[in-house]
Formats: sequence, structure tokens, C-alpha cells
Amino acid sequence: MNAALRRLFGLGLGLDPARSGVISSATVREIADSLDRLPLDRARHLAAFAYTLGRVANADLEVSAEETRAMEDILRRLAGLSEDESILIVRIAKSQHELFGATESYTVTREFARAASYEEKTQLLDCLFAVSASDQEVSGVEEAEIRRIAGELDLSHTDFIAARSKFRDYIAVLRRPEPPEA
Repeated sequence: MNAALRRLFGLGLGLDPARSGVISSATVREIADSLDRLPLDRARHLAAFAYTLGRVANADLEVSAEETRAMEDILRRLAGLSEDESILIVRIAKSQHELFGATESYTVTREFARAASYEEKTQLLDCLFAVSASDQEVSGVEEAEIRRIAGELDLSHTDFIAARSKFRDYIAVLRRPEPPEA
């Protein structure tokens, strides 16, 4: 797997991918080889992007199946990855987030911010809301995490509100309560 992906996902930190189950079959090895062929900057960008998506998905301490599928779909659409490649990157990102969580979150997001254009940052912000809304609700915890990430990306409050408004119907605090059953 690309050295940048290994480092960003902690696979160069004494973790043996073969023993951890990350790279355990010929198919997964083939996918990892295809990721190796990505330019270093692109691999780092994808890894940080996926990790940050996982950060929001895990904000409520549970990554739902819908959130996982949303992250995979976003990587396929935006990065042009195959289904298998996107599944592998999301799986690694989720595992690394579980292992290192808040310890690495700020660092990874700031690394993404340094290398990303304004358009890439706002695209990530939209994707964060999309992942969070994939289970039909953006919880207060998820929204707060997205707000923190927007700050770490050096995006303005206006940028945050613009992204948030696209998902207004899913924002928990803005939803109208269900009428009581008669």
C-alpha cells in the first residue's frame, strides 16, 4: 500500500497489516497495489479525506451501516475509486479512528487543510453533512463535530452555514417534533 496511506493510517507504526486482517487476501492485496500507484499527494489527500469522514461518522460513538455506505459512495464518486478500493479505504479509516480517535483527528484535518484548495475544503464540508445525514438525522454531536472540523479547515461560519443549509431537513435541532398520536 502507498507509503503515505500506510503512515496516515498508522500501518507504519508497528502494525502488521497481514496480521491485523487489513491485507489478508489476494483481492485486497490487488486493491492495495492499485492504491500504491496513486501519486503520493493524491494518496495522502484521499486518506485524510476518508479519515475526516470517519471522524464525523463516529462522533456519536457509532458508525452506522448507512454512514459507512455513504462514505464509500462519496469516495467512489469524488475520487473515482472502484467499489473495492473505496471499501478498503473506508474500512482502514474507520479502524484507525477507533484506534487513535481524537489523538489524530486534529492533525489529520489540519494536514488536509494545508494541502486542499478552498473548493476541496467546502466539498469535504458538504460530504461531512452528507455522511451524517445518511441515517436521516444530523445529531447535535455530529453537527458540533462538523463545526469543529470547519474551523480546523479554516472555513468561515458563512461556509459552515451554507453547507448546513443544504441538509436543513436532517438537522436534529431544527426538526419539528412529531405530533402526539391521538
